[in-house]
Amino acid sequence: MTKPVITVVGSFAVGMTLRTQRMPVFGETLVGSDFDMGPGGKGSNQAVGAARLGAQAHFAGIIGDDKLGEIAVDLYAQEGVDTTYLQRTEEVATGVGFIILNPEGENGIILDMGANELMDGAFVDQVEEQIARSDVVMSVLEIPVAAAARAMALGKKHGVRTILNPAPATALDESVLQNVDYLSPNETELRILLGLAPDEPADTADLAGQLRARGVGNLIVTMGEKGALILTEDGQEEVAGVSVDVVDTTGAGDAFNAGLAVALAEGKSLAESVAFANRCGALACQALGVIPGLATRAAVDRPGSV
Repeated sequence: MTKPVITVVGSFAVGMTLRTQRMPVFGETLVGSDFDMGPGGKGSNQAVGAARLGAQAHFAGIIGDDKLGEIAVDLYAQEGVDTTYLQRTEEVATGVGFIILNPEGENGIILDMGANELMDGAFVDQVEEQIARSDVVMSVLEIPVAAAARAMALGKKHGVRTILNPAPATALDESVLQNVDYLSPNETELRILLGLAPDEPADTADLAGQLRARGVGNLIVTMGEKGALILTEDGQEEVAGVSVDVVDTTGAGDAFNAGLAVALAEGKSLAESVAFANRCGALACQALGVIPGLATRAAVDRPGSV
């Protein structure tokens, strides 16, 4: 089988993780454990995830010309991610993220996206030829909305499937949503996209219907071990989740989106693709750290792996 071509226009940041019993309050010092530092950024994670699943992955992004940027360069060389469209800058430092994990594996994250903030529509225009020859183009909202929107528009222009993982969520104009073939928020992001409070108690399915009506082609709401809710022009469908012993949920969404992109590019139906993506997300929860948790294709396909 020819490898699917996945292009990710997205973010890179170095993640620094600590475990604590609970979140600190301002002015308090807590003793943590299990410090880990490594490559992250949702776009980068999704590109690595796609490569591990057997895709020809291309990453377009901006990193600082600094020591943390070297972590990205080394990662892509090791994982086989194409970096033709990776730029380095001396203007701003490489992005960073500080992650706190509690004993249940839940996380809180603070980001400084650094060099990622330099991405704009003009930067993405330089990637147009690569997008045009892709099976899927993906983007995230850790980069400026203008850059993510341009990636979706160029994908639509060239008849390439477009996936937008709207994280961290922010309000999006309908003109952006109309270029998105597959939008993949979690339940919290769904609410924020609608201008609601993150914990709005309204029914998720009702809210999903409201969001899809704004022009999204296909909406996939991820719900953790509960699975995912799919809304298309043909109706609504739920895909069962996968229950695992959770170590760290940080990379689950990125693993899910990588799996979704690869499965769709391979010609699987949307429901089959979401089921495959759910397996990828579940496997990612079983290791500490995002990159260690991104599964290989062999692991996802292995019977009984999750």
